Amino acid sequence: MKVLHLDTNHPLLLRQLAEMGFENTEEYKAGKEEVQSMISQYDGIIIRSRFKLDREFLTKATRLKFIGRVGAGLENIDVAFAEEKGIFLAAAPEGNRNAVGEQALGMLLSLFNNLNKADREVRKGIWDREGNRGLELEGKTVGIIGYGNTGKAFARKLSGFDVEVLCCDILPNVGDKNGRQVRLEELQKNADVISLHVPQTPETLGMVSTAFIESFHKPFWLLNTARGKCVLTSDLVRALKSGKIRGAGLDVLEYEKTSFEDLFEEEKMPDDFKYLINSDRVILSPHIAGWTEESKVKLAQTLVDKIKAKFLVS
Repeated sequence: MKVLHLDTNHPLLLRQLAEMGFENTEEYKAGKEEVQSMISQYDGIIIRSRFKLDREFLTKATRLKFIGRVGAGLENIDVAFAEEKGIFLAAAPEGNRNAVGEQALGMLLSLFNNLNKADREVRKGIWDREGNRGLELEGKTVGIIGYGNTGKAFARKLSGFDVEVLCCDILPNVGDKNGRQVRLEELQKNADVISLHVPQTPETLGMVSTAFIESFHKPFWLLNTARGKCVLTSDLVRALKSGKIRGAGLDVLEYEKTSFEDLFEEEKMPDDFKYLINSDRVILSPHIAGWTEESKVKLAQTLVDKIKAKFLVS
């Protein structure tokens, strides 16, 4: 089978697919229309997030048997139409779950201990101990929304701390020894920290809104290592200003699909984003929670293993 690679990935993907008898073609620069014109020649696609594989694209993919997404989700693929066409879909959430869990914990500890703020101040010659007095995780309740691969990984990281972990998911019976599954109402009643680990779906788009935030009984810290569009930035900023959200660690942003660098031209920067980048209670990172040296290998290997199991193992 012929496989078209649309994004660069760890070389083990190319090597192991070739060893399995697949013919690899690398096409990292052609635009979507050009790729669409040639896709009928291929049996498989390997992609990260270069462009959306929509109905029009997949209609042209007359030979396509599988799509491998080197990432946790399938949101850039028309999943329903692909499944209707009998195309095997493989993502690799197992590959970066540990990396996401570690980043979520790192962000939380930094927020609680003012590490980013303190670091900036010391570099400027400011020695403010009282202004950077921190908080301890012990005795806090952490709520995890979305208890799949990354949610469970974050809960495992928290198992060494004296915290209560509550989890909430649309699927029943996903709780485990590291996280007790509860209804959203119980989580909103007790949580001191909320960490999002949900895919981007119609149900999760704009999920963190003013109504959602106000339904929590206590002010809380928010972590988002999931998808930027799950949080309405304007409502988040309103809650940061009011104190309903005490701080936020954001690895993903609502603005990611625009040219991010263009936001820093003064006339283009939204006021809400300007608030985030100037707040000492907000930590930002460029969608790197699952982006480690180790996860690059794990993501590729997970995908190869799934393709092999589907097509080479009876």
